Amino acid sequence: MHESSPTGRIVNAAFGLLFVVIAIVIAATTYRSMLARGLVAALVIGALGIDALVSAARGTRSWLSRIGPLP
Repeated sequence: MHESSPTGRIVNAAFGLLFVVIAIVIAATTYRSMLARGLVAALVIGALGIDALVSAARGTRSWLSRIGPLP
């Protein structure tokens, strides 16, 4: 499935939205003892999600698609 196809763009946007939601959940549920680690993880996952959403809107490849085939 190619990123510029309508189906590819919808799937890319769905994964981007999922990653943004996961980042929000991580940031909201991080305990004080693990605050730095949780916020770094939330920032990385959130950045990947935002990039996927922007890439879906533009029809370009996202960072997630460049990582390679994931299992």
